Amino acid sequence: MLLEMRVPSPGESISEVEIAEWLVEDGDYVEKDQSIAEIDSDKATLELPAEESGTIKIVVGDGETVAVGDVVCIIDTSGKGEAKVKSTKEETTETPKSAVKSEADLVGAKATPLASAMISEHDISAKQLKGTGEKGKITKSDVLGVIKGTSTDGPRGTSRKKMSSLRRKIASRLVTVKNETAMLTTFNEVDMTAIFDIRKQYKEQFKEKYGVGLGFMSFFTKAITTALQEFKDVNAMIDGNEVIHHNYTDIGIAVSAPKGLMVPVVRNAELMNFQEVESDIKRLAIKARDGKITINEMLGGTFTITNGGVFGSMLSTPIINPPQSAILGMHNIVERPMAVDGEVKIRPIMYVALSYDHRIIDGKESVGFLVRVKECLENPTEHLMGGDVKKHLGL
Repeated sequence: MLLEMRVPSPGESISEVEIAEWLVEDGDYVEKDQSIAEIDSDKATLELPAEESGTIKIVVGDGETVAVGDVVCIIDTSGKGEAKVKSTKEETTETPKSAVKSEADLVGAKATPLASAMISEHDISAKQLKGTGEKGKITKSDVLGVIKGTSTDGPRGTSRKKMSSLRRKIASRLVTVKNETAMLTTFNEVDMTAIFDIRKQYKEQFKEKYGVGLGFMSFFTKAITTALQEFKDVNAMIDGNEVIHHNYTDIGIAVSAPKGLMVPVVRNAELMNFQEVESDIKRLAIKARDGKITINEMLGGTFTITNGGVFGSMLSTPIINPPQSAILGMHNIVERPMAVDGEVKIRPIMYVALSYDHRIIDGKESVGFLVRVKECLENPTEHLMGGDVKKHLGL
């Protein structure tokens, strides 16, 4: 029996996908539910599982764009064999070393004695040199310029790879944001001492009870949802000539995945407790990094958090995730001297950045929002936990 496998619909509004890579060879035997290909849409990279066991005939090549519902391969279910997975290698183009130059190359070249010696030592062709000395004479400086610019010691290779559909879409969206929004960024600093103290005291109990760590993301998510309920425009978006306000907060968490940046969404984060936020973020991050995130888990979102601090970034200007109107950038935590009650003390400090669309959010509102986030993070016991830490951590 011959089974035609067609491109499944990755989600609403997606009409075509790109075959990123076949994970099997034409004629291989595949098992049912074995991943046989990776397909790129403009929102995510998904795996295509075999619908039945059998011998596969590939009808669409790597890198080709196909419509949803098109046939991409045929499985002969009467075939027998053992499943195999194709090994992948990037093609590289080696640039051969330059052929050894002979002294004949120097015939007719006018060079100073020192320049001539350097030319012979480094096997440089006279054709590469242009004399800048008197009457076109080649000088030491001319030779040094060639040596510094054309050294070929060691391998020199290049590789070329087509951008995935997801990466092209990300690039297009980033350029669109810069061109079509009035994006500005405001900055502040957060003393993380109080959060450090809470985590030091309760993180072991928290992990033992819930099986997930008490990280910084839950504190930031709760602080942001608190501030968003007070500063409504930061949680809004522009649609044509209208402004859409949301009475809920769906927080996108930017995750660096093997196929590119992905932003899974924590739904109704304002209703979650710390344990629920941590568990949901961990679940979504694992799925994104394993390439198993679904389109629906990335749709929507009213505000985004991105954490460049995990890569060591001290300060940055994050780019808005359209059609949202703002994004908060977290950064690394560094011990810095701070003036506290007239004394200099060393405190763990994080710089935070809020990029926002000035078409909808005024400077006063953006600064007020970031100051409110700062207040919640520097005194979470009062502003996020109502004075009872153990109760709000569920301990």
